[in-house]
Amino acid sequence: MEFLGVHHISLNVADTEAAERFYTDVLGLAKLPRPDFGFPGSWLGLPDGRQVHLIQSDDFVPPKGPHFALHVADLDAVRDELMAQGIKVSQVSEIAHVGRQCFFKDPCGNGIELNEPLTSRRARPERVAAAS
Repeated sequence: MEFLGVHHISLNVADTEAAERFYTDVLGLAKLPRPDFGFPGSWLGLPDGRQVHLIQSDDFVPPKGPHFALHVADLDAVRDELMAQGIKVSQVSEIAHVGRQCFFKDPCGNGIELNEPLTSRRARPERVAAAS
């Protein structure tokens, strides 16, 4: 058996339009054509060709724990951008010898992780905390 990678993830959402706006306007995913399955949903594309499929579920309850992770090269910059848009993002935590991560939620309560593996870190000056 040979797997070539992950093609897409599917998320249940309570409001397809609100979730789609968040993933396209805030996170920058591209809206993709979606067949008519007879129920609301949206297909969105990441720059690497992977996809996020949103499926509207009228009885959706946000999961506690399950999430997906987006690979980023500069966790601090992406976190700052999200927070500047009013998104509540957790503090950054470091996993020794692995990388750094933080978490936030989409408008329907689905968990999203920002993940900066050690192998992805670019050489950049250390950030200096702003004076209070």
